[in-house]
Amino acid sequence: MKILVSGGGTGGHIYPALALINEIKKLNPNAEFLYIGTEKGLESQIVTRAGIPFKTIDITGFKRKLSLDNVKTITKFFKGVTNSKRYIKEFKPDVVIGTGGYVCGPVVYAASKLKVKTVIHEQNSVPGLTNKFLSRYVDKVAICFEAAREFFPNEKVVLTGNPRASEVLGKDGLAGKLSVGLKPNMRSVLIVGGSRGAKPINEAFLEVLDKVDKKDYQVLYVTGEVHYEKVIEKVNEVGNPDNVIIKPFLHNMPEVLSGVDLIVARAGATTLAEITALGLPSILIPSPYVTNNHQEKNARSLSDKNAAILRLEHEFSGEILLRDIDSILLDDVVLKEMKKSSSEIGIRDAAERLYKVIKDLS
Repeated sequence: MKILVSGGGTGGHIYPALALINEIKKLNPNAEFLYIGTEKGLESQIVTRAGIPFKTIDITGFKRKLSLDNVKTITKFFKGVTNSKRYIKEFKPDVVIGTGGYVCGPVVYAASKLKVKTVIHEQNSVPGLTNKFLSRYVDKVAICFEAAREFFPNEKVVLTGNPRASEVLGKDGLAGKLSVGLKPNMRSVLIVGGSRGAKPINEAFLEVLDKVDKKDYQVLYVTGEVHYEKVIEKVNEVGNPDNVIIKPFLHNMPEVLSGVDLIVARAGATTLAEITALGLPSILIPSPYVTNNHQEKNARSLSDKNAAILRLEHEFSGEILLRDIDSILLDDVVLKEMKKSSSEIGIRDAAERLYKVIKDLS
């Protein structure tokens, strides 16, 4: 089987694609892959580092306001379609799958025009422009949240979940805790704002840092490399409690996630897929700076089912953060119920489900 994959721009589009490729390699060692992305996107580094054959096209996204740049984008789109058709004819894939980002537009569109079977994978509750456009042409639309179903032709939609969830399962949680200095027999909360951190989350935690040492739990506080030095300056002013461990970044996030009892985070699709696969309760502070406010809608899919506490950024503070953490970690009944709810939402075999969609089409 030959599978052509396209997705780029952010890790949220790239890492699910890589997780899917890794799972298919296990299930079908003879499968061949080609990845089409952009030269300037993150995918050019991440995918080539993974040893997957990689081709590029030149494409940019549409502006939501009228702009001369959109004329250039349309020109690039049709050139991208032409180049994509050439790659497709050379590789001869059985199926083409797009995992999001504007690079998928010309690639998946070209495949549909060449009568190659096509799938798009939508990670969020609210799809972006590219997947809305492509849904008219593809054979199947794979979604991660039921809320996304209404945006696509219903007969094409299949709930698969996010393949990235599969990669956090089966990890050694105890080893993860020990690797960052957490005590093995003490409840713990991970506070993280993504790879680059989130300033509002950092500021809220620093507000109550001097109150955390009195708590019967421990905190792993990941600042993001951009914010680390400023955070440490502030910590040095008030002192670092013994039960707080501060890191700029985690290189073994799946292992650490497997070992903690609660996470405070943004509400990106990949994060939610990972924590629900593990049955991990969460306090979610959606980023208000994302397209269509999709993080808030992602978060509500958990908070509406008692798997998370949702706090909007404009109403968030250190006191609220500490109160929310206490309400979960210091109450055995609440913790148990939220773990159960999170686990019931999680789709652990997402990569296998998506592979089945691909296999059925080929």
